[in-house]
Formats: sequence, structure tokens, C-alpha cells
Amino acid sequence: MSDKLPTPPANLPTEIVDALNKATPEHLRDAASYAEALAEHMEREARPEEEEVDVADVEERRDDLPDDVPAKATITIKEINDNRYYYWQWRDGDSVTSKYKGPVHPDE
Repeated sequence: MSDKLPTPPANLPTEIVDALNKATPEHLRDAASYAEALAEHMEREARPEEEEVDVADVEERRDDLPDDVPAKATITIKEINDNRYYYWQWRDGDSVTSKYKGPVHPDE
């Protein structure tokens, strides 16, 4: 690793760069961890509204479960451009995987 001080991103405010330059390595690692978690939280908040749906509310869940969707999947409703859609959703390691199921109200 180089002994040269890294160059901060050009879009990072000066006050943040100054504060980071004065921080200890431990505080920098803590700040990096916090910043990553905060960014994920803010990205989730910015996504279209999602809501969990009780499996009992969706008819014939097991009958229409696609082969590539695990049995542990739940159904989520996502609102996109004022339209509501069902998605199969399940955790795969550290990530959440979604697969389109269909519109909530197919008649609309």
C-alpha cells in the first residue's frame, strides 16, 4: 500500500474530508461501516413503497409457485408508477431476490 495520502472524491464536501483527515483509523473504519449502512437505509427509503402480504391473502400460493422460486418465498406488493404488482421475494444469502408474479388487480 502506498504511503501517499489518498485523494478524496471531488464531490465530497470539504468539511467531511477535513473531519475524516483528523479521525483515527478506528473512527474511520466505524464511519465507513456507518456510512454504508446509512446509504443502504436511504436507498431503501427512496424505493417505491413495498408492503408485505400475508400468504393467506393470495389465492393458490403453492399451486402457482414457479419452479425457480423457493418454497420459503413470500409475496410482496410493490407500487410502481401508481400501479401495484405482486412479486415473489426471498432471501438468498445476504441479498433479497424478487421475481415478478403479476398485477394486484389484473382487470385494471
